[in-house]
Amino acid sequence: DVIVKSGIAAAIGSLPEGLRGNKDAVAETIENNVRSKIINEHLNDPAYYDKMSVLLNEIIAARKSKAVEYEEYLRKIAELAKSVHAGQTIDTPVSLNTPAKKALFNNLGGNEVLAIEIDDVVKKVKPNGWRGSMPKENIIKGELFKIFNDSDEVERVFLIIKAQAEY
Repeated sequence: DVIVKSGIAAAIGSLPEGLRGNKDAVAETIENNVRSKIINEHLNDPAYYDKMSVLLNEIIAARKSKAVEYEEYLRKIAELAKSVHAGQTIDTPVSLNTPAKKALFNNLGGNEVLAIEIDDVVKKVKPNGWRGSMPKENIIKGELFKIFNDSDEVERVFLIIKAQAEY
């Protein structure tokens, strides 16, 4: 969060003095914080955060193999931290203007029309207090089944829907 709000220099400056002088310790601290954010947000948008995790692993590998200079590493990790914080990449369509629509888009193979359709259906049919109530959850799953005609896909997408605060 500090990287996103104040920049990488401020983030490094906020670390304890003993860490700041050790480039590897600084890098590992930043990496651990970014990884923690990815893990915490993973259920909200598995496909997106899987991609972010792969990118983080690539950045870490490049740093460890000395394939990039430290300043370049810091630039890349800061960009990744901003993407992780935003929950989207720059190529996300503008019509996907909520976290739920973005998550659906990312987990439905980039199908913008389907993501918007599912978002509309969920908002239309979701009963009050549906989370944790199997009969109420089944109303949503029934509508999803009409779209997917596949129980496994319904269950997969339903978990993403259930993780969205806006529903």
